[in-house]
Amino acid sequence: MATYPAATDFAKALGFGDLVFPTATGRPVSPGSVRDALRRACEAAGLPPVRVHDLRHTHATMLLLAGAHPRVVQERLGYAQVGITLETYPHVLPNLQGEAARKVGELLGGAL
Repeated sequence: MATYPAATDFAKALGFGDLVFPTATGRPVSPGSVRDALRRACEAAGLPPVRVHDLRHTHATMLLLAGAHPRVVQERLGYAQVGITLETYPHVLPNLQGEAARKVGELLGGAL
């Protein structure tokens, strides 16, 4: 079973141990219950259905778009290497070259 440091740290802080989706008594929630609750929430919001795993990708994508360092995203997702993040989300990162060029230009006094 994979563990996700950020999620499990949050669960531990709330007193739920390593569980990401505990019941009110701290027991594991059935995966089917989580899936059904997410389906109902999507329906109520008028959104297309998504899987829990899709939320993981959305979280990573939003962090990268907001400028979070790929290393931070890697740690939150529990990937062993930052390269996995970079290889999984290249569509989110193409603006990094332009941003780097802009920053160098600023450092050179706008000469570029």
